[in-house]
Amino acid sequence: MPKLPSAAVVCAALLLFCLGACAPASLEPVPEEEVREDRVPVPPWTIAHRGASAYAPENTIPAFLLGADQGAAFIEIDLQRTKDGQLVVLHDLTLDRTTNVEDVFPDRSRPAADGSDPEPHWWLEDFTFDEVRQLDAGSWFDAKFAGTRIPSFDEVITALRGRSGIFIELKSPERYPGIEAGMMAVLERHGLHRPGADPATPIVIQSFHVPSIERLSAMGVQLPLHVLFSARDADRWLSEDGLQQIRGFATGISPEKPTLASHGDGWRRAIELGLPVTPWTFRASRVDGFDSVTDEMRHYLEAGATGVITDNPDLAP
Repeated sequence: MPKLPSAAVVCAALLLFCLGACAPASLEPVPEEEVREDRVPVPPWTIAHRGASAYAPENTIPAFLLGADQGAAFIEIDLQRTKDGQLVVLHDLTLDRTTNVEDVFPDRSRPAADGSDPEPHWWLEDFTFDEVRQLDAGSWFDAKFAGTRIPSFDEVITALRGRSGIFIELKSPERYPGIEAGMMAVLERHGLHRPGADPATPIVIQSFHVPSIERLSAMGVQLPLHVLFSARDADRWLSEDGLQQIRGFATGISPEKPTLASHGDGWRRAIELGLPVTPWTFRASRVDGFDSVTDEMRHYLEAGATGVITDNPDLAP
């Protein structure tokens, strides 16, 4: 007489059957050809620099949505913090260039506290979120964007959820102690703190400030972490020792575009070591040695770059 399965086996089988039968029909698996094992889009990646910033005011919701509409796999944003601890998206440390802060708060400028800039500026860290929201962050670019506001991190996630990935740059995090934990708390609140949590909205984090990336790694963050660096630091980071060091706490690199030509062996070695390479910034307004920015991007993508960070996502090959 054949041996009957144990009660535990029967219960397990019934549980698996019920889970399969009760699973929502909308939760279909993402096709393997669209997502890599580390839960990011299959390269090449078009990364819209501060959104589609050639056509709309940088780091604003209109620029982000346009970048997504133009097919960018990721929207690159710059994350900072207001005086009262709110995470907002802004590139400069100051509000002068991209808002009307001088008109709204004419008496709030000052030189840099560390003496690095004697000229008076309106520093983001001196303003609360409610004050920042009073500023026009669109008119400087074009009158049709009048009234556009500096967005909060929450607003950006909500606007882009399901439309594109988000390539987060922690901007000067040394000025904002604890911003790494604050960023991760917001991502967790949106359910985006783990790789693959929402394949339609993958997250990558990058920074020029290496201690910040090391801190995220030490915190156990599993999201992709990139080291940003300029051409002046290419000798250090694109050496064999530098790349091996990066592998100890990060998963990729974002070098300045000129290093692609000056350090070809170095960034290709990064690819060999499994480090994605996402160079910055490709602009139609500044093309180096090619007939068009499309040709320039195509050349480096065909040479092995994982993606390109560009002001012109619509012109990516």
